[in-house]
Amino acid sequence: MTTSILVVDDEETARMVISEFLRSKGYEVLEAGTLGDARIIVKEGKADVIILDVQLPDGYGPHLLDEVARLPMRPQVIIITAHGEVSMAVDAMKAGAQDFIEKPLDLIKLEAAVKRANEVISMRRELNHWRASLGKNLEFIVGSSPQMAHVVELARRASEMSVSALITGPTGTGKEVLARFIHQSGPRAGKPFIDINCPAIQPTMFESELFGHEAGAFTGATQRRIGLMEVANDGILFLDEISSMPMDLQAKFLRALEERAFRRVGGTKLIDVDVQIIAASNRNLREMIEKHEFREDLYYRLKVVDLDLPTLAERKDDIPELVGYFVRRFNMRQGSNILDVSPRAMEAMMNYNWPGNIRELSNTIERAVLFCDDPVIDINHLPLEVVNYKKKP
Repeated sequence: MTTSILVVDDEETARMVISEFLRSKGYEVLEAGTLGDARIIVKEGKADVIILDVQLPDGYGPHLLDEVARLPMRPQVIIITAHGEVSMAVDAMKAGAQDFIEKPLDLIKLEAAVKRANEVISMRRELNHWRASLGKNLEFIVGSSPQMAHVVELARRASEMSVSALITGPTGTGKEVLARFIHQSGPRAGKPFIDINCPAIQPTMFESELFGHEAGAFTGATQRRIGLMEVANDGILFLDEISSMPMDLQAKFLRALEERAFRRVGGTKLIDVDVQIIAASNRNLREMIEKHEFREDLYYRLKVVDLDLPTLAERKDDIPELVGYFVRRFNMRQGSNILDVSPRAMEAMMNYNWPGNIRELSNTIERAVLFCDDPVIDINHLPLEVVNYKKKP
């Protein structure tokens, strides 16, 4: 993931030396010779790290700290001080500066300070996108059905080799849970898992969400935005219901996958990424290809490993294990103490066809735990459609 560094120094030679050194290390560098120019760049959200001189022609450099502190994604600030200004630098660090370096600059020390700042920036980006996923229980129930055993074995291989995977199956079969299982089982565990709900994104904003944009790239783009593909660097990008991705973006996404690089909307710099892609769809992508609604080349690029999840009706032997898991889960969540499920309640659940698959079973058990005042879930705690279901002859 590319980190943008703003170098603020009124001495052109010093600014050029710092900038060229950092560019040689792979950073994106912006320059400002005055406090006013720096404020403009900071306001547009272009700077992740600021290297800030103290004495500037139009003001006192550390005054920028107060303005930076109010930003939602506060840049890390490294103060450049002249000899004898160390006490001032200490005060600046108390005010929010991340580090300080004395002149004459030691570029090795500067690089180390930038690396420390970059670690903080990377952590913030990841946490910002992980918050929505916090608290999700990611335990994965394999069950005993041969279909699921085969799917899980393929998923493990995709995880170990960090290759693209395409997860297919009807709604509610657990596609996101399987994607998270792949994340947790392989070398990218502990790295970002960024999920994108494709149908929820407006087609006109999809490219910006995926690749990010620069300030001024389009009307309303007042600040730089980091795209989710960049945030997922070193980790996994999960595209749920990828069939909703607009056709024109599919070509750009394919190119980004093949080159492992892309440009932000309105940007010129190529951003390198190392991302494992997992896509999911409940639609028949082959049929969409025939109707020219999905790109065939993208389909095969995603389908390095094909994971087709069975319906719950096709793996009914797993229902008792899944019921036990959901009872434990909702006991903890609701503070209940359900100990068992009666034989007739289990029989009703085994007979039902579960059109909503595992998601419907989960909702059914959650409802049962909520309304059960006894230690055992019985048939009267189940929805009527489950209790009254009759198998077709």
